[in-house]
Amino acid sequence: MTEAVKTKGVSEIDELCIQTIRFLSMDGVQAAKSGHPGMPMGMAAAAYTLWMRHLRFNPANPKLMNRDRFVLSAGHGSMLLYSLLHLCGYDLPLEELKNFRQWGSKTPGHPEYGHTPGVEVTTGPLGQGLGNAVGMAIAGKYLASRYNKDGLNLFDYNVYVLSGDGCLQEGVGAEASSLAGHLGLDNLIVLYDDNHITIDGNTSLSFTEDRAKRYEAYGWYVQQVPGDGTDMDALEKAIKNAQTEKDRPSIIAFRSHIGFGSPNFQDTHTAHGAPLGNEEIALIKKNFGWDPEKKFHVPNSVYKHMASMKDKGAALQKAEDDKFARYEKANPDLAAEIKNMQTGKLGVDLTSLLPAFEAGTGVATRKASGSTLNALMPHLPLVMGGSADLTPSNNTQFKGATDFQKANPSGRYIRYGVREHAMGAVMNGLAVSGIRPYGGTFMVFSDYMRGAMRVAAISSYPTIFVCTHDSIGVGEDGPTHQPVEHVASLRAIPNMIVFRPADAIETEYAWKWTLENPVGPVVLALTRQGLPVLDQNKYGKACDGVVKGAYVLIRQDKPDVLLLATGSEIKLAIEAADTLASDGIKAQVVSMPSWELFEKQDKAYKDSVLPPAVKARVAVEAGVELGWHKYIGSEGIFIGMRTFGASAPQGKCFEGFGITTDAVVAAARKLADK
Repeated sequence: MTEAVKTKGVSEIDELCIQTIRFLSMDGVQAAKSGHPGMPMGMAAAAYTLWMRHLRFNPANPKLMNRDRFVLSAGHGSMLLYSLLHLCGYDLPLEELKNFRQWGSKTPGHPEYGHTPGVEVTTGPLGQGLGNAVGMAIAGKYLASRYNKDGLNLFDYNVYVLSGDGCLQEGVGAEASSLAGHLGLDNLIVLYDDNHITIDGNTSLSFTEDRAKRYEAYGWYVQQVPGDGTDMDALEKAIKNAQTEKDRPSIIAFRSHIGFGSPNFQDTHTAHGAPLGNEEIALIKKNFGWDPEKKFHVPNSVYKHMASMKDKGAALQKAEDDKFARYEKANPDLAAEIKNMQTGKLGVDLTSLLPAFEAGTGVATRKASGSTLNALMPHLPLVMGGSADLTPSNNTQFKGATDFQKANPSGRYIRYGVREHAMGAVMNGLAVSGIRPYGGTFMVFSDYMRGAMRVAAISSYPTIFVCTHDSIGVGEDGPTHQPVEHVASLRAIPNMIVFRPADAIETEYAWKWTLENPVGPVVLALTRQGLPVLDQNKYGKACDGVVKGAYVLIRQDKPDVLLLATGSEIKLAIEAADTLASDGIKAQVVSMPSWELFEKQDKAYKDSVLPPAVKARVAVEAGVELGWHKYIGSEGIFIGMRTFGASAPQGKCFEGFGITTDAVVAAARKLADK
C-alpha cells in the first residue's frame, strides 16, 4: 500500500485535525448509509485552514453580530461543516454527527438555517448559497455605510463561500456572480472546489469553459492555487491576497481531489454521492495510520487543539461587546436601530404612516403598493427594495431612494437586472443579515426564482416577493405574460404567505402585516389594472379583515349564497351581490386576500365568515381553480381560468374567458334555486 499523502504547510497537529475531519465525514455518511463523502474528504484541509486561521466567529454565540460568515454553497458536503462545528466547540455533540441524516437530528442531509447552530443559510440546491452570500455581502456593505462611525466599525465582516462546480454551472450562481462583480463586493471571497468531478463523471463531459476567464469578465479578482491541492501555504497566500483586494469580489480556484486518500475512489464520481463502504474506509484509515476499527474517533489532542477556537471566540465577543458599549454611548439612536434589527422590531408605528385612499377611485394595487412604500420606507432604514429590471412596472422604488451601487453602499434600492433567480437568492441572504428585503417582478416570472422562494419558505426567511401583473388583467402581452396557475402554485408552498389584495386599502394593510411579522416569506400579488377603492364605511373594514386572511365585505342575516373572491374579482362579486339583491337573493360577499392567514384563525371566526350551513357558494378568481373547493365544497361553482390566457385588452380577456359579473350572478342563481 502506498504511503498516504500528507498536507503541505501544516504542523503535525494540524494534519491530525484535518484527518479527523475527513474520517468523521466518512463515518457519518457510512452510518447513515447515504450522503456525500467525497467533497468533505477533498476540502478538509482547505476548510480547516480557512476556519482556524482566518474565520472570525464565537462558538458560544453563533449570532455574534460582526462575525465572518461561512456559506457551504456545496451543501451536499454537509458532513464537512458539521465536523468543523463540532470540533470548534459549537453546540453540536458528537452524537449528532453519529445521527447524520436521521429523524430529529441536528445534522440533516443538507444544512438548514435555524436548525443547526453555526449554519448561516440553508444550502443544497446548488448555487443558492452563492446567491445568498452575495446578499450577505451587500448587507455588510450597507450596514457598514450606515452604522460604522469614528473608527468604531460594528460591521466589517467578510463572507466566505465554499462552492463547487455545480454552483458555478447553475444559472442562479452565474446571475449572482455577475451582480456581485458589478457591485464590487470586496467582502465576498469564494473558495472554488475545483475537483474536476460531477455526478455524471469528469467535468469535461459538460463544463469546459475557462472558469477563471469567466469570473475575470464578471469583474472578480481571480486566483488559481498552484499544485495538487495539498499546499496550504499557497492557499494561505491566496486568502490573504483576497482579504486585501479592494473593489472586487474574489474567487480562489483550489485544485482539490474528491475522495482524497481513497485508494480506489479518489478523483472518481463514485466518491461523490454514496458511502465508500466499510472496507474502503478501513483501507483509508489504515493507510493514514489510524485504527480502522474505531468509528467517530476524535483524538484528545485534536479536541484540545481546536478548543482554542472557543478562547478566540470569547476574546472576539468581549472586544465586540466593548466596542458596542462605546458606540452606544456616542450614537444612542443608531444603537437603538441596531438593537431593533437584532430583535426584529421596526421601532415605528406603521398605522399612523399609512397613506389615505379615496373611496371609489380607481387604483391598481401595484400603484397602491408604491404609494405605501413611499409613505413607510423613509422610516424603515433596515428595509431594502429592488426589482429585476421592472422598476417602473412594479412600482418598487420609493421616493428619495438611491441605488445601492459600488460607489454608493448607502443606497437602499438594488437594481438586480434581468436576474429573477439571483434576486430571490440575494434577498434571502439579506434576510438572514438583519435587512428586510423586498424585490419585484411580474407574477409570471416568479417561475424563474421559484427555487429561492421555496428555500425561503423552508427556512422561514422574512423575504418579501412583490409580484405584479397578477392575472389575465395583464392584457395585450398575452398568455406568455398572463399568470393563470401561479397564485395557486405559490399557495401550495408550505410556510409561504400569499396576499392577493382586492384594492388599495387591502394592499397597504397587507404591507403593514408583512413588515410587522418577520416570520417567513410573503408574496404580494398585485394588479396591473386599476381597481375601485372600497368604501370602508359601507363594507367590512380591511384594517381588521386583512390580518385574518378573509373577512365579510357584505354581510347578510341568513345568506342564501356566499360569493368568495380575491384581488380584482372582488369587484365582480360586489356587483353580482347588488344584482342578486333585486331578485331577493341574499348574497354574502367574502374577500379572501390570504388563505394562509385565514387558516390560522379559530373555527368560530371561520364559521362567521363562511357559515357552514350555507352550501350555495361561488368562487371567482382570474386563475385556475386549484384549492378553491376547500372553501366552496363539491357543490360550489368556480368561475375562473381553465386554459392559458390570450392577447387582447384586459377587459376583453375577462369577457372572453367568462369571468364576469353576469357569470357570477348566473352561478349564484343556479345554486340558490336548488
